[in-house]
Amino acid sequence: MRSDAKNDLHRRGARGNRRRRLALTVALILCGSLLLAPDAFANFLTPKSGGSPNADAIHSLYLIVLYIAAVIFALVEGALFYSVYKFRAKKGAVAAQIHGNTRLEIGWTVGAALILVVLTTITFIKLPSILNPPNSSADGLTLSGGVLTASTTEPVPPNGKSLVICITGRQFIWAYYYGSACETDPYSSKVAYSYQEMYVPANTTIVLHIQSLDVIHSWWVPSLGGKVDAVPGYTTYTWFKASKVGALYHGQCAELCGRLHSAMTALVKVLTPAQYQRWVTQQKALIADQEMQVLALRKALIATGNLTANLS
Repeated sequence: MRSDAKNDLHRRGARGNRRRRLALTVALILCGSLLLAPDAFANFLTPKSGGSPNADAIHSLYLIVLYIAAVIFALVEGALFYSVYKFRAKKGAVAAQIHGNTRLEIGWTVGAALILVVLTTITFIKLPSILNPPNSSADGLTLSGGVLTASTTEPVPPNGKSLVICITGRQFIWAYYYGSACETDPYSSKVAYSYQEMYVPANTTIVLHIQSLDVIHSWWVPSLGGKVDAVPGYTTYTWFKASKVGALYHGQCAELCGRLHSAMTALVKVLTPAQYQRWVTQQKALIADQEMQVLALRKALIATGNLTANLS
């Protein structure tokens, strides 16, 4: 009986080992497939790019700083490991008492300063392509002209022509108003508007006027550039120029703004200029139709006594 019990335990242990080996093998295969996937580490260490020239400039500047930092890290860690190995403790050895090395100290101070100068110079060289929008391309939306504002921080293309879109953040959704009157008089001008998803024409310089109605939000679509805060009582600005027709870029409010912050997403859909113009026309017609229905309902409620005229 004891022999049978031992054999049974042995068989159970063998089966358990096989199951563990099988589970480990499957886990390794899954991990390997993820590591070998072409998009597994896309933008894992770097910001997204490819949607707009300013996002591409941010990406390239980030890579330059990353490469310089990687070289410095390798040199410092290499010197550290070399020193640990070269000067490791030995029997009978007496450690040398070194109280300073003037040339070495001056050398690494000057070296660090030169690195900062190089990084600063490169940053200022790249900044104009991040801050200053270019003109729209020839195949972009035909624009009649720019809009002069009192703001000195609004980005303006060299020819002054851009499509202005106003973004209004509120808990917990983004509203987009299209056209030059979007900030000064969006309602009586009957500009087109949409929620959550922004529609833009390809190869057209888009200047964004960003505001908030309640708390601080932050509009950020990484593939189209850096994040910009939406602050109550202020207007902030940014720009992008998307070229890939049919692309849908995903973003997220980047400022903790309340318990549904994670649901405050942003989408940007890129259309051809002709598709964009048709969308704006259809949107305006739809808004006008909805307004007529609301007016008709209001008149009916007043006529039946369910709504007083002074509240209409």
